[in-house]
Amino acid sequence: MSAPQRDLPATSYTIPAQRPAPADLPPDSGARHRKAHRGDWILLTWCVLLAAAVLGPLARPGFVLSYDMVAVPDQALLPSSAGLSSAMPRAVPLDAAVALADDLLTGQVLQKLALAAIVLGAALGAGLALPKVRTGTRLVAASVYSWNAYVFERLVVGHWPTLIAYAALPWLLILGRRVRQGSTTAVAPGLLLVAVASLTPTGGLLAAALFGALVLAPGGRHSRLTRTISTMAVLALQAPWVVPSVLRPDPAVSDPAGVAAFAAASDSPLGLVGSVLTLGGIWNEGAVPGSRSLPSALALTAVLLVLAVVGATELRRHLGRAELAVLGGLAGAGLVVAFSSALPGGDTVLEWLVSEVPGGGLIRDGQKFLAWYALLVALAAAAGAARLARAVTNRTPGSAPTRRAGDPSSRAGYAAGIMLAAALVPVAALPDLAWGAAGRLEPSRYPAEWSDVRATLRTATAGGAEGHVVVLPYQPFRRFPWAGDRTVLDPAPRFLGIEAVVPDALPVGGAVIAGEDRRAEEVAAALEDPDAAAARLAALGVGWVAVERDTPGDLPGGLLESLESVETNGTLDLYRIPGEIGTWTRIPPAPPVIVAHIVFSVILVVASADVARNAFLRRRRSLRSQVS
Repeated sequence: MSAPQRDLPATSYTIPAQRPAPADLPPDSGARHRKAHRGDWILLTWCVLLAAAVLGPLARPGFVLSYDMVAVPDQALLPSSAGLSSAMPRAVPLDAAVALADDLLTGQVLQKLALAAIVLGAALGAGLALPKVRTGTRLVAASVYSWNAYVFERLVVGHWPTLIAYAALPWLLILGRRVRQGSTTAVAPGLLLVAVASLTPTGGLLAAALFGALVLAPGGRHSRLTRTISTMAVLALQAPWVVPSVLRPDPAVSDPAGVAAFAAASDSPLGLVGSVLTLGGIWNEGAVPGSRSLPSALALTAVLLVLAVVGATELRRHLGRAELAVLGGLAGAGLVVAFSSALPGGDTVLEWLVSEVPGGGLIRDGQKFLAWYALLVALAAAAGAARLARAVTNRTPGSAPTRRAGDPSSRAGYAAGIMLAAALVPVAALPDLAWGAAGRLEPSRYPAEWSDVRATLRTATAGGAEGHVVVLPYQPFRRFPWAGDRTVLDPAPRFLGIEAVVPDALPVGGAVIAGEDRRAEEVAAALEDPDAAAARLAALGVGWVAVERDTPGDLPGGLLESLESVETNGTLDLYRIPGEIGTWTRIPPAPPVIVAHIVFSVILVVASADVARNAFLRRRRSLRSQVS
C-alpha cells in the first residue's frame, strides 16, 4: 500500500492510491491540470445552478419591488444622487452610479444583472476562498455562503447594496491574501471591489474593514508603500458619503428610538441567540422565511453549525495567521454589534452613539454586520465537512483485503456522497429561498400612466418650470395592486426624474422613528394645514404634487383644490403649485462634495485600467506560451 499523499492539505480527505506506471500516466500528460480545471468547471456550474434556483422568476419582464428594493426604467442623475440635498446620503453614490449605468443598460436589465452577480459572486467567491482544497469542499462553502437566512432576509427587505459587499467579501479575502504574499497586481482589483461595495455606507464599512485590515495586519511580504497606498485609497473611497454627511447643515444623527426598533430579533424557535448564530434575526418580521419555524429546518441548520465548529480548527491549516485573525476578529465584532442591544447596557451605549455621533445610525440595524461572521461560518463548515468525509471514509466497512488495498474508488464514492450531501444541507434547511424567495421577488410592471406623468414633468422642467415634487400620500412605503400588494419604498421619487422631497420618518412595529431630513419634516407640517399648505410648500421649494390613487394612505383635505391640475388619470395624478417657488438652501456645500466624487471616480478608473492592463498582459503571455 502506498504512503498517504503528504502534499495535500490536512483538511482534504485523503484517498490512498497506487502510483501509476509511467506508461499509464506520462509525467507531461497534464492530468493534474485537467483535474483542477474540471474542478473549476464543476464549482462554476454549481454556483450557476444556485443562482438560477434563487432568481428564476427574474427571467420574466418587470422590476423587482420589495421593501427598500426599488428599480425604475430610467433613473435621472440629480444633485441628490451625489448627496447635495437635505436628505441623509444613504444611497450615495449608488443613485449616481445607477443613473449613469442605466444610460447604457435599461433599469430592468441592470437590476437583474446586479442581483445575479450578487448570488453568483457570493457563491463562487466563497468556493474559491479556501486555497488547496478539493472540489467538494468548495461546493459546501459556496452553498453555505450563498444559501442562508441572511441572504434571504436581506434580499426580501431590499438591501441589495449591502449584499453587493457581502458578495465581495470572499473575493477581498482572496485578494488581501495575495497582497500579503507580495502581489502588487492584487491591489487594483481589491480597490475596485471596495469601490463597488462602497456605493452605500454599510457596504463600504463591510468591505473596507476586511480589505483594509488584511493589508495593515502585521507580517506579509508586501511593502510599506503598498500598505500606505491601499489604506489611503480604501479610506478615500468612503468620501462620497462621508463628506456630505459631515458637512450637512443639520446634524447627521438619528432618533435613539431606532435602536430598539431595528434591534436583532428572534425569527425562529431557537430564540435570539440561536437566530443570530444561524444567520437570521432581522428586525422586520415580514422578511423572515417561513421555513425558519420548521423542526426539520432547525435540525439541518444545527448540522451546519456543528460542521462549522468541527472545521474551525481546520481553518488554521488553510488560512494564514493574519487572515484568520482578521476574519475571526471581524466576525466577533459583527456578532457583538448584532447582539449589542441585548447585552447589559448595550442599548444605552447604542442610543448614545446613534443620537450623538454623526453617522452612528449605521449601526442601529446591527444584524447586517453578520456578513463577516457568515463568511467565517461558510469556510469553517466546508472544512468541517471535509474533515467528516475523511474520518468516515477512513472507517468505511468492508472486507479485510479491501481495507488493506485502500479501495480508492469505493472511498472516493463515499467521500463524494458526504460532500454532496453537505452542499445540499443549506438548500434543504431553507427551501423557501428558491424561486425568488418563494415568490416574494416576482417582477412587476409600472402602469403606463406613470410614464405619461414622467414625460409631462420632464417637458415642463425642460421648459423652465421650477420646484421639486412631493408625492402623496406623504409616507415612505406603499402597496400597489400592480406590484402584488407587497410593501415597497415609494418608487415615484426615482421614477419621475426630478428632485423629490421624501418623508424619512419610518413606521416600525407600531412606532414611528423620526427622520433626519429637516425639510421633509417641514413639508409634513405644512401638509397638516391644508389652507396654507400650498404657500408653505412653495416656500420650501416644492412646485409639484403627485398623487398615487391606488395605494392606501391619507390625503390632506382641501389641498388639491388649491392646486392647478396638470394631468389626471386616476392612477398617478399631477398638480402644479401656483405662485413663486422658493429654494431650499440647507444642503451640504457643493465643492467638497464634488471633489469627493472626483477622488472616488479617479480611484475607480485607475484601478479598472490596471486590472484591464494586467489581464491583457496575462492573456498575451498565455498566447506566447501556447505558440512556443
